[in-house]
Amino acid sequence: MDFGYFTLTDNPPAYGDRRRDPSAFFHEVIEEAVFADEIGLHSVWLPEHHFGLFGCLGATSTALGYLAARTKRVQLAPATVLLPCNHPVLVAEQYCTLDQLSGGRALFSAGRGYDHREYEAFGVPFAESRERFDEGMLLVRKAMAEENITWDGQIYQVPEPITILPRPVQKPHPPIYVAAFSRPTVEMAARNGFNVLFAPFAAAMMFGSLANAANEFKQIAEASGYPDSRVLCSYFFGLADDAEEERRFKDRVLMYLKSITPAFPGDPSTAPPHIAYFVDIVRRILAMRPEDLGERSIVTGDAARCVAQLKQVEAAGISEVILYFNVGLYPHAATMKMMERFAREIMPAFAPELSASASGR
Repeated sequence: MDFGYFTLTDNPPAYGDRRRDPSAFFHEVIEEAVFADEIGLHSVWLPEHHFGLFGCLGATSTALGYLAARTKRVQLAPATVLLPCNHPVLVAEQYCTLDQLSGGRALFSAGRGYDHREYEAFGVPFAESRERFDEGMLLVRKAMAEENITWDGQIYQVPEPITILPRPVQKPHPPIYVAAFSRPTVEMAARNGFNVLFAPFAAAMMFGSLANAANEFKQIAEASGYPDSRVLCSYFFGLADDAEEERRFKDRVLMYLKSITPAFPGDPSTAPPHIAYFVDIVRRILAMRPEDLGERSIVTGDAARCVAQLKQVEAAGISEVILYFNVGLYPHAATMKMMERFAREIMPAFAPELSASASGR
């Protein structure tokens, strides 16, 4: 199983006076991403969140392009492109360009998002997110994979043949992931040959467990002719040498979770049907206590406990785990130290798997 660096640059207004300077935080994230390459992590995943409503990075492909020049081996990915608010052809141009700049290290990942305020600012109907996303994913793939394409869809029209330049290094296109919170999205990804990226707590809500979610996705993908589709997941990660350090980590995660609920549809009387499942997510988050946080959302404890939990994740059929180190105002210096400890104390337990996966690429 591989491991990656993941951040959402969480800096919501609910953090109040503790909120970070967004420009300084952005540069810290870039430094952490470069460090991820240096310590041997497999990938770097940067978010797309607009206007400081949640995070502080909107121009994700630009940041990843910069990292292409600063890094040597990590795969570079968005987590995730808010595809309904971006034109799929322009997105295809951005990530084909990233693939060239990185020498074939680009990944592409997209999702529907959940914050209606971002949709409204871009003039995109929130109620159309499903239709725009499903069609947009197919158009992005076609534009990256083929030349002289046309498109006649419900949302998008490309009447005259076009070719995206530069063409990607990876053929037919960079690996494509769908960030999935709902069963319809999981099924769409599996049937169309896309890989999937799960948040384990959401996977458990929808399928009973992360292992069930991974198994059901793989079954649908294989039945649809895509036996090699991959399953990734993300976790909040906090090495903790004692109970007090573990409590502080859980406090940070819970502060983060409760602070971002304004971005989610939480009112059952107003939540659009296509995203109504977030009402239950918000209800559960608001009722949580630190001790309620468990293996469905976090990896914590000493190195031995973290290895044991991650081995269970690997056994569930997960190809790669991307780890959220800097959640909840965790200081930059402490984040770098934890990343270094993860590489030194935990990754060696997965070295045979890492070596095997690297040789297969």
